[in-house]
Amino acid sequence: MRLLREGARAPRRASAGASGFDLYACLPDGPVTVGNAPVLVPTGIALAVPPGLDAQLRPRSGLASRGLLATFGTLDADYRGELFVTLHAVPPGARHVVRHGDRIAQLVVARLAAVAFAVRETLPPTARGAGGHGSTGR
Repeated sequence: MRLLREGARAPRRASAGASGFDLYACLPDGPVTVGNAPVLVPTGIALAVPPGLDAQLRPRSGLASRGLLATFGTLDADYRGELFVTLHAVPPGARHVVRHGDRIAQLVVARLAAVAFAVRETLPPTARGAGGHGSTGR
């Protein structure tokens, strides 16, 4: 990991049992206001994800409960640029001020599964079949 600017903070777990590492806004020039349009918020860090691992950006539940969402994202193993978090407020007309050092998202790292896709004419049947959105209950 590399800190790109003064004031950038390394990701860290908020508790011993946390699966995600908190990511922090790096805004030395002042706060940004997030509304319904997506806003890229810099973290001031760059990461080198080892091959075979999957690093995903996820929303923080505390912010999501207030209507501020970080979009899901994948940090590819060959990317070396600054990590940005895309934030947007969900309720119409909502505004949220993000300040330097605020926890804005979480980073979850997992092992990648070795997967190979094979094209088939048919797929094995299941009880659900092709039932899509909402097909397993309300």
